[in-house]
Amino acid sequence: KLAAQNNLSLKEAVTIAIQNSYDIKLMENNAAIAKNNNNYGVAGALPSVTATGTNNNTLTTINQTFPDPSRNTSRTGVDGTTLNAGLSATMILFNGYRVAATKERLASIEKQTTAALQTQMLNTTSTVMQQYYNVVRQFAFLKTIEKSIEASEQRLTIVKTRQTLGTANQADLLQSSLDLNALLQAKQNQLVILEQVKADLYNSMVIPANSNYIFTDSIQVDSKISLEDVESKIKLHPMLQSAQQLINVNQFLEKETRALTYPTLRANGGYNYNSNKSAAGFILVNESYGPFLGLNLSIPIYAGSTSKRAYKNAQINTVSAKLQYDNTVQDLATELYKTYQNYQNSLKQTPIEIQNYEMSEALLKLVMERFKLGQATIVDVKQAQQSFETAGFRLTSLKFTAKIAEVELKRMSNQLAF
Repeated sequence: KLAAQNNLSLKEAVTIAIQNSYDIKLMENNAAIAKNNNNYGVAGALPSVTATGTNNNTLTTINQTFPDPSRNTSRTGVDGTTLNAGLSATMILFNGYRVAATKERLASIEKQTTAALQTQMLNTTSTVMQQYYNVVRQFAFLKTIEKSIEASEQRLTIVKTRQTLGTANQADLLQSSLDLNALLQAKQNQLVILEQVKADLYNSMVIPANSNYIFTDSIQVDSKISLEDVESKIKLHPMLQSAQQLINVNQFLEKETRALTYPTLRANGGYNYNSNKSAAGFILVNESYGPFLGLNLSIPIYAGSTSKRAYKNAQINTVSAKLQYDNTVQDLATELYKTYQNYQNSLKQTPIEIQNYEMSEALLKLVMERFKLGQATIVDVKQAQQSFETAGFRLTSLKFTAKIAEVELKRMSNQLAF
């Protein structure tokens, strides 16, 4: 099954990676936990209800002496039972609005983890796209080498024919053979590189490294991206949204720690049942039961200034979160500007490189025709081949660089599509 070849488009590669990525699954788990915690019960807004019950059986010795000797009791092995049961509920009525701040913090954490999940999906998509296009690039390198090999094989055939006719020497034959062998070795090395970059892609897709796919998409660069457009949309990046939610989380933590200095009022209620039974003694049966309701007020007076220091630390953490947000914005803006410069530079050079490639291909064909007619030397053919190879490698690399810059620009502006 692994040996069978299937077509693999860029869209299919990204889809498989998103479905299988361990990093995305871990982030999904974090988001699920944050969503599960975003609850009024976790925030402390709901009552806490507890049911308790105990049943103790005893075996005791009783010695009782009364003014009336006839009432004296002395027994061993007296059975006794103590039964206690209760249902109690406690609910916070006021604690300095800490419950509300906690609920808002849990909501912000849920939003933050969701944004972090979106960031991971963007990063995974970008990585797979870059690796996919790298495979396409290496295939293009391989094709350039194979075209040069065809020219070398043709040159060797011509030299052998001339040697048979006595018009070529042994040196020409050896040089042609050496050049062909060098290209064959370059092809083998390129095949190894190709398998390695394919393995990197398959690893991101979380599929076996020995999978065998035919890559159907080519490198097509979107040349219409403007700097103003990506700059205007950079604030939509989920990384910045996550950083903003981190600021919100710390601001709500400030409110929570501030609330520690306020009184806490709780309502308590429930129902109790107590029963004591004994086979002998002063009281044979004693039972009590009934509901209860009350209020509990606790006022913090002094705790070693821990609440005050915790509030101060929370304020510092909020400032740090804002600095982290500003730093992220600065880094994204700088990376975006540099990437756009590479993008523009690659686009400007591409037409020239296309011309160079076409001219080098035409030159190679012309020199080969002249070589057949004996009007060009082996050195001329070799130089034409080298020019063709260099132009082919440069054009492919330039297209790849422009495409990677395009992918990064769209990733940073949250416009990545496939």
